[in-house]
Amino acid sequence: MTMTTFFSLLEQRVAASDSLLCVGLDPHLHDLPTPTADSALNFCLHLVRNTAPYAAAFKPNIAFFEVFGAEGWRALQALIQAIREQADRLGSPIPIILDAKRGDIASTAEAYARSAFETLGVDAITLSPYLGRDSVEPFLGDPTKGVFLLCKTSNAGSMEIQNLLVLPVGSDRPMPLYLYIAELAVAWNQSGNIGLVVGATHPQIMAHIRAAAPGMWFLAPGIGVQGGELEQALRAGLRSDGLGLLINVSRSIARSDDPVRAAAHLRDAILRLRNSLKR
Repeated sequence: MTMTTFFSLLEQRVAASDSLLCVGLDPHLHDLPTPTADSALNFCLHLVRNTAPYAAAFKPNIAFFEVFGAEGWRALQALIQAIREQADRLGSPIPIILDAKRGDIASTAEAYARSAFETLGVDAITLSPYLGRDSVEPFLGDPTKGVFLLCKTSNAGSMEIQNLLVLPVGSDRPMPLYLYIAELAVAWNQSGNIGLVVGATHPQIMAHIRAAAPGMWFLAPGIGVQGGELEQALRAGLRSDGLGLLINVSRSIARSDDPVRAAAHLRDAILRLRNSLKR
């Protein structure tokens, strides 16, 4: 019997929505009519209602809710519940990826894992792998819950650390740190619930990471405002089966005059380019 994992659930949603679009839910303060938790919630609810048919996943960023303290936490819980209800109306579960970038020693990681997966009830989380395997393991016990490890992020400053050459223990072959992280992720992925965050702003590097982790799902931020180019990202990051790449878009949809049209256009553009690359 095939084991059910977060990524098998994600692939079911990808098939149901015919989409590889992940809609980022980032209620920046300057995008809100008032700097309150209720405004942040309403901003995100508007996006969820308008983009759910085109979304393979939603990715709320916890920072934009934590800034409001306890009220922000309640708003995030309400948003997660609203996504579940919208998915029920569509008849297809929509995975929720919590953008939290957690990374701490094992005992603290256990608390973070309970917070994300039990208290909030999200399906996946972004993590920093730089404290090592024991900081990631508390998130991996349930294979239906996913983890995306920061591998090569989309910001310009990522070059300062993630491109450093490292010499793994027992090896005489230096490699960029991001490739070492990819190789570690493959080795740690015993339950099939680990993916990688790989920025669309570095397509050549994305291609190298794809070669190192041919079967993994990538979460790819950076298309749009950050300058990532969609066709290059798809060419570099798609698996041979045309899957394995979630294109995350936040501001280009949220700040559009018509989020429905923006999400539909992006979903369709991704599919059109993917199909052309498969020929």
